[in-house]
Amino acid sequence: MVDIPALLELAKSTAARAGERLEKGGHLEDFSFSEEFPREVKSLADAVLEDVILGALSGTGLEILSEERGLVPGARPGGHRFIVDPLDGTFNHLRNLGPCAVSIALWEADRPVFGVIFDIVKKSLCWGGKPLGAWRDGREIRVSRIGDVSRAAICTGFPVRFDFSAEKAWGSFRDRVSPFAKVRMLGSAASSLACVADGRAEAYFEENIMLWDVAAGIAIVEGAGGRVCWREKEGSLDVLADNGCLETNL
Repeated sequence: MVDIPALLELAKSTAARAGERLEKGGHLEDFSFSEEFPREVKSLADAVLEDVILGALSGTGLEILSEERGLVPGARPGGHRFIVDPLDGTFNHLRNLGPCAVSIALWEADRPVFGVIFDIVKKSLCWGGKPLGAWRDGREIRVSRIGDVSRAAICTGFPVRFDFSAEKAWGSFRDRVSPFAKVRMLGSAASSLACVADGRAEAYFEENIMLWDVAAGIAIVEGAGGRVCWREKEGSLDVLADNGCLETNL
């Protein structure tokens, strides 16, 4: 039996502590581009923050899935596991270009229990889950009630696996975003989903995104009264989240 409230408090304090560690700096700006995915950036900051987070969460005995280390087995049997992205929006952080966040989620089997997102730029903590509601810095948040897609905003992005040479992919992307009044690419899936949860955007969509990028945000959007659907494909996900008022589908 897991103590969900205690695990939530641990995730919240750990995410904030990881964000504080990033603020202290110390030559964490070192980075390189991945050989497997040439547009993917790996930085020293990712590794350092992951050490902070895994050091705190490993004491729970739960399995941990993390972007940098993959699956870390746990000592406790059961279906719960933490899903961690130590620094979502790495390039934004390195270039001071936009939002970046620490993302920690707890899932049971293939469903989210709760998510925690610490906005490093704004120093703001967002958390929630379907049975918990959704909150930012102690204030309850809800999705927007805009139902007209022509007046709605969608957050999206091009993941590192996007094939820019594929005409079919471009057509699918155009069809998805063109009905919306505004399209925004923030460079952080976690931050984008947080925008849907607190009503700043009505929808988020991305193909071929990794689970650790969206695990916490999915939980928070559900806690804020939104709707999320996803499908698995060869190790990644296609994800659509919205406020539940739009006529959208995956």
